[in-house]
Amino acid sequence: MADGTEQNQSAGARAVVAHAQDPARRPDVLFRRRRPEGTEPSVWWAIGGFLAVSAIVLAGLNLIPG
Repeated sequence: MADGTEQNQSAGARAVVAHAQDPARRPDVLFRRRRPEGTEPSVWWAIGGFLAVSAIVLAGLNLIPG
């Protein structure tokens, strides 16, 4: 590829990246949002959510006989 096509591909890739949407706001990425510094949710929300879902699953499994 000594005819310059590799250089053209590289320039094309840079143009695509330069004009890309903000990755945090792409429509195919669910539940992701860029927040200002200092306003990130606490890690305890994730821990609490895990514990709540685990408790619901265990309670549901206790309803299954056998």
